[in-house]
Amino acid sequence: MNDAAKHDIQLILDLPGPLRLDSGASLDRVRIAYQTYGTLNADKTNAILICHALTGDQHVASDHPVTGKKGWWSNMVGPGLPIDTDRYFVICQNVLGGCQGTTGPSDINPETGLPYGLDFPVITIADMVRAQVAALDVMGIDKLFAVIGGSMGGMQTLEWAASYPERVHAVVPIATAARHTAQNIAFHEVGRQAIKADPNWAGGNYYARKEKPTSGLAVARMTAHITYLSEQALQDKFGRNFQDRDAASFSFEADFQVESYLRHQGITFVDRFDANAYLYITRAMDYFDLARDRGCALAEVFQNTPVRFCLVSFTSDWLFPTSQAKELVRALNSVAAHVSFVEIESSRGHDAFLLDEPEMFDTVRGFLRGAEPTLKGA
Repeated sequence: MNDAAKHDIQLILDLPGPLRLDSGASLDRVRIAYQTYGTLNADKTNAILICHALTGDQHVASDHPVTGKKGWWSNMVGPGLPIDTDRYFVICQNVLGGCQGTTGPSDINPETGLPYGLDFPVITIADMVRAQVAALDVMGIDKLFAVIGGSMGGMQTLEWAASYPERVHAVVPIATAARHTAQNIAFHEVGRQAIKADPNWAGGNYYARKEKPTSGLAVARMTAHITYLSEQALQDKFGRNFQDRDAASFSFEADFQVESYLRHQGITFVDRFDANAYLYITRAMDYFDLARDRGCALAEVFQNTPVRFCLVSFTSDWLFPTSQAKELVRALNSVAAHVSFVEIESSRGHDAFLLDEPEMFDTVRGFLRGAEPTLKGA
Protein backbone atom coordinates (compact mmCIF):
# COMPACT_ATOMS: atom_id res chain seq x y z
CA MET A 1 0.00 0.00 0.00
CA ASN A 2 1.46 3.39 -0.97
CA ASP A 3 1.67 6.35 1.36
CA ALA A 4 -1.34 8.07 -0.18
CA ALA A 5 -3.54 4.99 0.14
CA LYS A 6 -2.79 4.79 3.85
CA HIS A 7 -4.32 8.21 4.34
CA ASP A 8 -7.56 8.05 2.40
CA ILE A 9 -9.73 8.15 5.55
CA GLN A 10 -11.29 11.49 6.43
CA LEU A 11 -9.72 12.82 9.64
CA ILE A 12 -11.80 15.19 11.75
CA LEU A 13 -10.71 17.29 14.70
CA ASP A 14 -13.01 19.37 16.92
CA LEU A 15 -11.66 22.60 18.36
CA PRO A 16 -12.15 22.71 22.16
CA GLY A 17 -13.63 26.21 22.31
CA PRO A 18 -15.05 29.11 20.27
CA LEU A 19 -12.92 30.53 17.47
CA ARG A 20 -12.67 34.33 17.54
CA LEU A 21 -12.74 35.96 14.12
CA ASP A 22 -11.39 39.22 12.72
CA SER A 23 -14.95 40.43 12.13
CA GLY A 24 -15.61 40.36 15.88
CA ALA A 25 -17.84 37.30 15.59
CA SER A 26 -17.00 33.90 17.00
CA LEU A 27 -17.76 30.38 15.86
CA ASP A 28 -18.70 27.57 18.21
CA ARG A 29 -18.17 23.86 17.55
CA VAL A 30 -15.61 24.31 14.81
CA ARG A 31 -14.61 21.13 13.04
CA ILE A 32 -11.37 20.81 11.07
CA ALA A 33 -10.99 18.16 8.37
CA TYR A 34 -7.43 17.19 7.56
CA GLN A 35 -5.09 14.56 6.16
CA THR A 36 -1.62 13.54 7.31
CA TYR A 37 1.23 11.78 5.54
CA GLY A 38 4.43 10.39 6.99
CA THR A 39 5.34 10.03 10.66
CA LEU A 40 5.85 12.67 13.35
CA ASN A 41 9.27 12.21 14.93
CA ALA A 42 9.82 11.86 18.67
CA ASP A 43 10.72 15.50 19.29
CA LYS A 44 8.02 16.77 16.92
CA THR A 45 10.41 18.81 14.77
CA ASN A 46 9.57 17.45 11.31
CA ALA A 47 5.97 18.67 10.86
CA ILE A 48 5.13 20.53 7.65
CA LEU A 49 1.78 22.20 7.08
CA ILE A 50 0.61 22.37 3.46
CA CYS A 51 -1.89 25.18 2.79
CA HIS A 52 -4.23 24.72 -0.14
CA ALA A 53 -5.41 27.24 -2.72
CA LEU A 54 -8.94 28.56 -3.32
CA THR A 55 -10.42 25.45 -4.90
CA GLY A 56 -8.12 22.94 -3.23
CA ASP A 57 -8.67 20.90 -0.10
CA GLN A 58 -6.92 18.63 2.37
CA HIS A 59 -6.46 15.79 -0.15
CA VAL A 60 -3.05 17.04 -1.17
CA ALA A 61 -1.45 13.67 -1.95
CA SER A 62 -4.26 11.13 -1.80
CA ASP A 63 -7.16 10.34 -4.10
CA HIS A 64 -10.07 12.75 -3.84
CA PRO A 65 -13.16 11.07 -2.32
CA VAL A 66 -15.57 12.82 -4.71
CA THR A 67 -13.71 12.93 -8.02
CA GLY A 68 -11.40 9.93 -7.57
CA LYS A 69 -8.55 12.01 -9.00
CA LYS A 70 -5.04 12.07 -7.57
CA GLY A 71 -4.22 14.63 -4.91
CA TRP A 72 -3.68 18.15 -6.22
CA TRP A 73 0.03 18.10 -5.22
CA SER A 74 0.74 14.39 -5.58
CA ASN A 75 3.77 15.34 -7.69
CA MET A 76 5.21 17.32 -4.76
CA VAL A 77 4.22 15.41 -1.61
CA GLY A 78 5.10 11.76 -1.06
CA PRO A 79 7.93 9.29 -0.44
CA GLY A 80 11.11 10.55 -2.08
CA LEU A 81 9.39 13.63 -3.53
CA PRO A 82 10.43 17.23 -2.75
CA ILE A 83 8.22 17.27 0.34
CA ASP A 84 9.39 13.83 1.35
CA THR A 85 6.97 11.92 3.56
CA ASP A 86 9.75 9.48 4.46
CA ARG A 87 11.41 12.49 6.07
CA TYR A 88 8.60 14.84 7.13
CA PHE A 89 5.21 14.60 8.80
CA VAL A 90 2.91 16.43 6.42
CA ILE A 91 -0.43 17.91 7.48
CA CYS A 92 -3.00 19.49 5.18
CA GLN A 93 -6.20 20.99 6.58
CA ASN A 94 -9.32 22.02 4.71
CA VAL A 95 -9.59 25.77 5.39
CA LEU A 96 -12.18 27.38 7.61
CA GLY A 97 -15.18 28.17 5.40
CA GLY A 98 -14.41 25.22 3.15
CA CYS A 99 -16.68 22.45 1.95
CA GLN A 100 -14.65 19.27 2.40
CA GLY A 101 -15.34 18.67 6.08
CA THR A 102 -14.15 21.82 7.84
CA THR A 103 -16.86 24.07 9.25
CA GLY A 104 -18.28 26.33 6.56
CA PRO A 105 -21.54 27.83 5.29
CA SER A 106 -22.96 24.44 4.27
CA ASP A 107 -22.72 23.12 7.84
CA ILE A 108 -25.40 23.19 10.49
CA ASN A 109 -25.66 26.32 12.61
CA PRO A 110 -26.00 25.00 16.19
CA GLU A 111 -28.24 27.96 17.06
CA THR A 112 -30.85 27.22 14.38
CA GLY A 113 -30.42 23.58 13.45
CA LEU A 114 -30.26 24.65 9.79
CA PRO A 115 -27.33 25.17 7.41
CA TYR A 116 -25.56 28.47 8.03
CA GLY A 117 -25.87 29.79 4.50
CA LEU A 118 -25.18 33.53 4.66
CA ASP A 119 -25.48 33.47 8.45
CA PHE A 120 -21.94 32.12 8.44
CA PRO A 121 -19.65 34.99 9.47
CA VAL A 122 -17.33 36.51 6.89
CA ILE A 123 -13.82 35.16 7.37
CA THR A 124 -10.27 36.23 6.57
CA ILE A 125 -7.00 34.51 5.75
CA ALA A 126 -5.94 35.29 9.33
CA ASP A 127 -9.04 33.44 10.58
CA MET A 128 -8.09 30.42 8.48
CA VAL A 129 -4.61 30.42 9.99
CA ARG A 130 -6.04 30.95 13.48
CA ALA A 131 -8.08 27.79 12.99
CA GLN A 132 -4.99 25.91 11.80
CA VAL A 133 -3.08 26.99 14.89
CA ALA A 134 -5.91 25.87 17.17
CA ALA A 135 -6.01 22.49 15.43
CA LEU A 136 -2.26 22.04 15.82
CA ASP A 137 -2.62 22.85 19.52
CA VAL A 138 -5.05 19.95 19.81
CA MET A 139 -2.55 17.74 17.95
CA GLY A 140 0.17 18.74 20.39
CA ILE A 141 2.41 20.34 17.76
CA ASP A 142 3.91 23.54 19.15
CA LYS A 143 6.15 24.44 16.23
CA LEU A 144 6.17 23.60 12.55
CA PHE A 145 9.32 22.92 10.61
CA ALA A 146 7.72 24.58 7.57
CA VAL A 147 4.52 25.97 6.11
CA ILE A 148 4.22 25.66 2.32
CA GLY A 149 1.52 26.76 -0.11
CA GLY A 150 0.72 28.33 -3.45
CA SER A 151 -1.72 31.11 -4.37
CA MET A 152 -4.18 31.42 -1.47
CA GLY A 153 -2.05 28.80 0.27
CA GLY A 154 0.88 31.18 -0.14
CA MET A 155 -1.13 33.92 1.56
CA GLN A 156 -1.57 31.58 4.51
CA THR A 157 2.18 30.94 4.69
CA LEU A 158 2.81 34.69 4.88
CA GLU A 159 0.16 35.08 7.56
CA TRP A 160 1.86 32.33 9.55
CA ALA A 161 5.20 34.14 9.31
CA ALA A 162 3.63 37.47 10.25
CA SER A 163 1.39 36.37 13.12
CA TYR A 164 3.09 33.25 14.51
CA PRO A 165 6.84 33.62 13.82
CA GLU A 166 7.67 31.71 16.98
CA ARG A 167 5.69 28.71 15.76
CA VAL A 168 7.19 28.16 12.31
CA HIS A 169 10.82 27.76 11.29
CA ALA A 170 10.49 28.24 7.52
CA VAL A 171 7.87 29.22 4.97
CA VAL A 172 7.63 28.65 1.22
CA PRO A 173 5.16 31.08 -0.38
CA ILE A 174 4.65 30.14 -4.05
CA ALA A 175 2.87 32.20 -6.73
CA THR A 176 1.39 34.59 -4.20
CA ALA A 177 1.52 38.15 -2.86
CA ALA A 178 1.22 40.21 0.31
CA ARG A 179 -2.16 41.56 -0.79
CA HIS A 180 -4.86 41.05 -3.38
CA THR A 181 -4.87 43.57 -6.23
CA ALA A 182 -7.86 45.48 -7.56
CA GLN A 183 -7.78 43.28 -10.68
CA ASN A 184 -7.90 40.10 -8.60
CA ILE A 185 -10.79 41.47 -6.54
CA ALA A 186 -12.60 42.38 -9.77
CA PHE A 187 -12.36 38.85 -11.17
CA HIS A 188 -13.63 37.43 -7.87
CA GLU A 189 -16.57 39.82 -7.89
CA VAL A 190 -17.59 38.64 -11.38
CA GLY A 191 -17.61 35.08 -10.06
CA ARG A 192 -19.61 35.98 -6.98
CA GLN A 193 -22.18 37.89 -9.02
CA ALA A 194 -22.56 34.90 -11.36
CA ILE A 195 -23.40 32.72 -8.37
CA LYS A 196 -25.80 35.25 -6.86
CA ALA A 197 -27.53 35.76 -10.21
CA ASP A 198 -28.36 32.05 -10.44
CA PRO A 199 -32.06 31.79 -9.40
CA ASN A 200 -31.28 28.54 -7.61
CA TRP A 201 -28.92 30.36 -5.25
CA ALA A 202 -32.05 31.52 -3.38
CA GLY A 203 -30.23 34.08 -1.28
CA GLY A 204 -27.82 31.39 -0.10
CA ASN A 205 -30.57 29.15 1.30
CA TYR A 206 -30.46 26.42 -1.32
CA TYR A 207 -29.35 23.45 0.77
CA ALA A 208 -32.81 21.92 1.21
CA ARG A 209 -33.70 22.45 -2.44
CA LYS A 210 -33.40 19.86 -5.17
CA GLU A 211 -31.76 22.34 -7.55
CA LYS A 212 -28.49 24.01 -6.56
CA PRO A 213 -26.86 27.11 -8.13
CA THR A 214 -24.66 24.95 -10.33
CA SER A 215 -24.88 27.22 -13.39
CA GLY A 216 -23.67 30.27 -11.50
CA LEU A 217 -20.90 28.34 -9.77
CA ALA A 218 -19.78 26.85 -13.08
CA VAL A 219 -19.49 30.30 -14.65
CA ALA A 220 -17.54 31.51 -11.60
CA ARG A 221 -15.13 28.63 -12.05
CA MET A 222 -14.78 29.27 -15.78
CA THR A 223 -13.98 32.94 -15.18
CA ALA A 224 -11.40 32.15 -12.52
CA HIS A 225 -9.81 29.39 -14.55
CA ILE A 226 -8.96 31.82 -17.34
CA THR A 227 -6.86 33.77 -14.84
CA TYR A 228 -4.92 30.63 -13.90
CA LEU A 229 -3.58 30.17 -17.44
CA SER A 230 -1.34 32.33 -19.58
CA GLU A 231 -2.25 33.51 -23.08
CA GLN A 232 0.55 31.36 -24.46
CA ALA A 233 -0.72 28.30 -22.59
CA LEU A 234 -4.21 28.80 -24.03
CA GLN A 235 -2.82 29.37 -27.50
CA ASP A 236 -0.50 26.35 -27.36
CA LYS A 237 -3.20 24.06 -26.00
CA PHE A 238 -6.22 25.20 -28.02
CA GLY A 239 -5.47 28.03 -30.43
CA ARG A 240 -8.55 28.64 -32.56
CA ASN A 241 -9.14 24.95 -33.15
CA PHE A 242 -12.71 23.76 -33.52
CA GLN A 243 -14.17 21.15 -31.16
CA ASP A 244 -15.43 18.03 -33.00
CA ARG A 245 -16.19 19.94 -36.22
CA ASP A 246 -14.40 21.28 -39.26
CA ALA A 247 -16.18 24.63 -39.53
CA ALA A 248 -18.27 27.08 -37.55
CA SER A 249 -21.77 25.87 -36.61
CA PHE A 250 -23.17 29.41 -36.69
CA SER A 251 -24.69 28.81 -33.26
CA PHE A 252 -23.79 29.39 -29.64
CA GLU A 253 -22.66 25.83 -29.04
CA ALA A 254 -19.06 25.17 -27.97
CA ASP A 255 -17.56 25.53 -31.45
CA PHE A 256 -14.00 26.07 -30.15
CA GLN A 257 -11.89 23.70 -28.12
CA VAL A 258 -11.21 26.38 -25.54
CA GLU A 259 -14.96 26.85 -25.01
CA SER A 260 -15.45 23.14 -24.51
CA TYR A 261 -12.54 23.04 -22.08
CA LEU A 262 -13.90 25.86 -19.95
CA ARG A 263 -17.37 24.33 -19.88
CA HIS A 264 -15.86 21.05 -18.73
CA GLN A 265 -13.97 22.85 -15.97
CA GLY A 266 -17.20 24.46 -14.79
CA ILE A 267 -19.33 21.31 -14.91
CA THR A 268 -16.84 19.13 -13.05
CA PHE A 269 -16.18 21.78 -10.40
CA VAL A 270 -19.76 21.93 -9.13
CA ASP A 271 -19.62 18.28 -8.09
CA ARG A 272 -17.03 18.97 -5.42
CA PHE A 273 -17.54 22.58 -4.31
CA ASP A 274 -20.21 24.56 -2.50
CA ALA A 275 -21.34 27.86 -4.02
CA ASN A 276 -21.51 29.71 -0.70
CA ALA A 277 -18.06 28.45 0.25
CA TYR A 278 -16.81 30.00 -3.00
CA LEU A 279 -18.27 33.35 -1.95
CA TYR A 280 -16.66 33.24 1.48
CA ILE A 281 -13.23 32.04 0.44
CA THR A 282 -12.87 34.51 -2.42
CA ARG A 283 -13.87 37.31 -0.05
CA ALA A 284 -11.21 36.19 2.43
CA MET A 285 -8.59 36.49 -0.32
CA ASP A 286 -9.88 39.94 -1.28
CA TYR A 287 -9.48 41.22 2.28
CA PHE A 288 -5.90 39.95 2.57
CA ASP A 289 -3.39 42.80 3.00
CA LEU A 290 -0.53 42.05 5.40
CA ALA A 291 0.68 45.63 5.80
CA ARG A 292 -2.65 47.45 5.90
CA ASP A 293 -4.08 45.04 8.44
CA ARG A 294 -1.23 45.94 10.78
CA GLY A 295 -1.12 49.64 9.99
CA CYS A 296 2.51 49.61 8.97
CA ALA A 297 4.88 49.26 6.04
CA LEU A 298 5.31 45.75 4.63
CA ALA A 299 8.90 45.51 5.86
CA GLU A 300 7.80 46.28 9.42
CA VAL A 301 5.53 43.23 9.39
CA PHE A 302 8.65 41.05 9.40
CA GLN A 303 10.93 43.15 11.60
CA ASN A 304 13.28 40.87 13.59
CA THR A 305 11.59 37.75 12.22
CA PRO A 306 13.40 34.46 12.88
CA VAL A 307 11.51 32.77 10.03
CA ARG A 308 13.39 31.62 6.93
CA PHE A 309 11.68 32.40 3.60
CA CYS A 310 11.86 30.86 0.14
CA LEU A 311 9.68 32.68 -2.40
CA VAL A 312 8.87 31.22 -5.82
CA SER A 313 7.22 32.96 -8.77
CA PHE A 314 6.62 32.11 -12.44
CA THR A 315 7.36 34.34 -15.42
CA SER A 316 3.95 33.90 -17.08
CA ASP A 317 1.83 34.23 -13.93
CA TRP A 318 -0.21 37.39 -14.49
CA LEU A 319 -2.56 36.72 -11.58
CA PHE A 320 0.29 36.92 -9.03
CA PRO A 321 3.14 38.33 -11.11
CA THR A 322 6.81 38.23 -10.19
CA SER A 323 6.73 41.95 -9.38
CA GLN A 324 4.61 41.17 -6.32
CA ALA A 325 7.02 38.47 -5.17
CA LYS A 326 9.90 40.91 -5.58
CA GLU A 327 8.04 43.45 -3.44
CA LEU A 328 8.04 40.88 -0.66
CA VAL A 329 11.69 40.05 -1.23
CA ARG A 330 12.67 43.72 -1.02
CA ALA A 331 10.70 44.14 2.21
CA LEU A 332 12.37 41.08 3.74
CA ASN A 333 15.82 42.14 2.61
CA SER A 334 15.31 45.59 4.13
CA VAL A 335 14.95 44.02 7.58
CA ALA A 336 17.77 41.51 7.02
CA ALA A 337 15.45 38.50 7.03
CA HIS A 338 16.64 35.10 5.83
CA VAL A 339 15.15 35.04 2.31
CA SER A 340 15.82 33.32 -0.99
CA PHE A 341 13.89 33.89 -4.20
CA VAL A 342 13.51 31.97 -7.46
CA GLU A 343 11.68 33.13 -10.57
CA ILE A 344 10.95 30.12 -12.75
CA GLU A 345 10.65 30.38 -16.53
CA SER A 346 7.32 28.84 -17.46
CA SER A 347 4.62 29.40 -20.07
CA ARG A 348 1.92 27.76 -17.94
CA GLY A 349 0.69 30.80 -16.03
CA HIS A 350 -0.47 30.77 -12.42
CA ASP A 351 -1.30 27.06 -12.51
CA ALA A 352 2.39 26.25 -12.96
CA PHE A 353 2.73 25.72 -9.22
CA LEU A 354 0.43 22.70 -9.50
CA LEU A 355 2.19 21.18 -12.50
CA ASP A 356 5.38 19.33 -13.32
CA GLU A 357 7.96 22.08 -12.88
CA PRO A 358 11.36 20.49 -12.16
CA GLU A 359 12.96 23.77 -11.07
CA MET A 360 10.22 24.29 -8.49
CA PHE A 361 10.70 20.74 -7.23
CA ASP A 362 14.46 21.24 -6.92
CA THR A 363 14.00 24.59 -5.19
CA VAL A 364 11.61 23.28 -2.57
CA ARG A 365 13.64 20.14 -1.92
CA GLY A 366 16.89 22.10 -1.62
CA PHE A 367 15.42 24.76 0.63
CA LEU A 368 13.89 22.25 3.04
CA ARG A 369 17.06 20.19 3.25
CA GLY A 370 19.10 23.36 3.81
CA ALA A 371 16.75 24.55 6.55
CA GLU A 372 17.04 21.35 8.60
CA PRO A 373 20.45 22.11 10.18
CA THR A 374 19.36 25.66 11.01
CA LEU A 375 16.35 24.28 12.89
CA LYS A 376 18.61 22.15 15.04
CA GLY A 377 20.71 25.19 15.81
CA ALA A 378 17.76 27.49 16.56
